[in-house]
Amino acid sequence: MAVAPLVVGGHLRSRLRGSRGRLAAAVPDRGSPTSSRRRHRLPPGNRPEVSNGSIFDGVKRRTKIIASIGPTSDNEATLKDMIEAGMDVARINLSHGTLDEALDRYRRVRSVAEFMGANVGILADLPGPKVRMGSFAEPKVLETGEEFRLTPGTEPSGSDTFSVDYDTLLHDVVNGDRLIVGDGAVVFQVVGSTRDALNVRVVYGGKIQGKPGLHIPSDRLKVSTPTQEDLRLLDAFVTVGIDMIALSFVRSAHDIRRVGTEPAPRGPLIVAKIETKAAVENLDGVIMASGAVMVARGDLGAECSIQELPHLQKDIISRCIALGRPAITATQMLESMITAPAPTRAEASDVANAVFDGTSAVMLSAETAVGRDPANVVATMAAIALRADQEFDYEGWAPHIKRDRLMEPQSLDAAVTDVMTMATWRAAMEMGVKAILCISRSGFTVRAIARFRPQAMILGFSPLERTVRQLSMSWGAHAVKIDKIESHDESVTNVLRIAKDEGFIRSGDVVAVLGGSSATVGATDTLRMVRCP
Repeated sequence: MAVAPLVVGGHLRSRLRGSRGRLAAAVPDRGSPTSSRRRHRLPPGNRPEVSNGSIFDGVKRRTKIIASIGPTSDNEATLKDMIEAGMDVARINLSHGTLDEALDRYRRVRSVAEFMGANVGILADLPGPKVRMGSFAEPKVLETGEEFRLTPGTEPSGSDTFSVDYDTLLHDVVNGDRLIVGDGAVVFQVVGSTRDALNVRVVYGGKIQGKPGLHIPSDRLKVSTPTQEDLRLLDAFVTVGIDMIALSFVRSAHDIRRVGTEPAPRGPLIVAKIETKAAVENLDGVIMASGAVMVARGDLGAECSIQELPHLQKDIISRCIALGRPAITATQMLESMITAPAPTRAEASDVANAVFDGTSAVMLSAETAVGRDPANVVATMAAIALRADQEFDYEGWAPHIKRDRLMEPQSLDAAVTDVMTMATWRAAMEMGVKAILCISRSGFTVRAIARFRPQAMILGFSPLERTVRQLSMSWGAHAVKIDKIESHDESVTNVLRIAKDEGFIRSGDVVAVLGGSSATVGATDTLRMVRCP
């Protein structure tokens, strides 16, 4: 085996101790957006083929797909079809149904994925302090200009009085506030109040049905997250070994710390949903306290002006990736496919532009939970994302992250990993390596190198099953379980053999192997450029 090692040990560590102040500097201005940079296509040898990008086609699609599981998709046959179509992570929305139903879905997804030999992560999405209106016996069409009454309570909504399950509604909401039903289908404005009700006028009319959510401005709500119900659901899913937990209505890093689970991978990866003004104002702290971030465009779009939302999306994604956290773009990505066999042109562009923004994953909600053909939706999103991956600005993205990167500077191990992954990206680019092989217990190394969006495929090797499943959300990463992490020399030999046996690399390929010089948990401080024997 021809090996050209670059081993970084105590010397670099001592130099970094004097650099921690510089590493702790605030994230600077981001300059021109990605769209203004020159596009750089993948060279022919690295360009992925256009297919559905599923796990059975090898490592081709870089942007991951999260699909929500619901009544039309929680049967074994459909789950199998969705996995084959390209689903990387299954989302279980805990806002609907009972805990037992959610746990059944979890077990069904896990069983089907294991039977297929597929690495599918599972994300449980906590409901948070969701405010809902009382149920409507039948769909009701509201006309612009009509007036109705809102009263606190849980009883069914009537013809001209609608109940809202928020006890302090009359105290917290004031004249002039806008209240949004669902994802914006109907908008009310408060025009007055009485002792027992709010008087509202319909600003934008439409149809409401079932038990729709009612968005109240976050600075009005006197609730905390996670709620007691969130913690009850969380305990149940931690017990069964959930991979990832999404926390709704986050406003600060304190909300994430209140979850109280062990850090990943011993515990679930915590995904902070950015859907309030407070979360945007405290964004860097929220990102640093979380394992990943979701741009929840539904509620976030209700909190800000519609013209501001696209810019927030780009900024949140950019800052997440610079801080080494996966970023998820969610809400209404292929909404028309709930009933239609193909998306609108605008939806296809939305998915592709999220890829160009650098998002780690794109998410499907109602499209796969209650849509007519969940597997077709996943396959469609996979094809769009894969094609967009081919046009991603690989050349311009990495210098952008190199300038803006900031990875937990208070930790020396993280600082070493930061420097080494940047060196790996540069070496991989200049030498045209086929793959970057990361040996990592926690997956931190894989997420750190993924920030740079290298053209080479990323293979993550970990002895922990939960780490392997958590990496299903990380851009470009294909995770492989190994028995154990041995000495560095033995680990390099082992992962080269596995990568070759699995068909990811061939004899003669030049690869980068990134890991630690010690078998104990610590910094990623060793890079080797190796020609596969």
